[in-house]
Amino acid sequence: MLIGELADRAGISARMLRYYERQGLVRAGRSANGYRVYDEGEVVVVRKIRELLALGFDLADAGAFVTCLRAGNRSGDECPDSVESLRRRLAEVEGAIAELTDVRERLRGQLAAADDAPRCELSHYLSEENR
Repeated sequence: MLIGELADRAGISARMLRYYERQGLVRAGRSANGYRVYDEGEVVVVRKIRELLALGFDLADAGAFVTCLRAGNRSGDECPDSVESLRRRLAEVEGAIAELTDVRERLRGQLAAADDAPRCELSHYLSEENR
């Protein structure tokens, strides 16, 4: 298939496909007239790359999954390097959740303290001024 068809089927631009190719993630052959020609398997590869990007991986991380797919594995998640990448990303996400949970609790504490505190005299002054 030509680049436009792959782009349509994968839901990305031809420009992005060329970028993935330059990064060594997507493989293209060349037709007699020099056009890029992709086989059916590249649709799966590009969709996997897009899935990984949506999960917060970067293109460097995608290489392990692409290699796993090219080795004949169904999803690209089965190989040891892919599993390790998944574990690492999960740990990063769990760490971010823990940090955000801590921030949320501190903000709740500040709001609770603010609700219990006497009102600021400046706000009282401003409300008197608006009468």
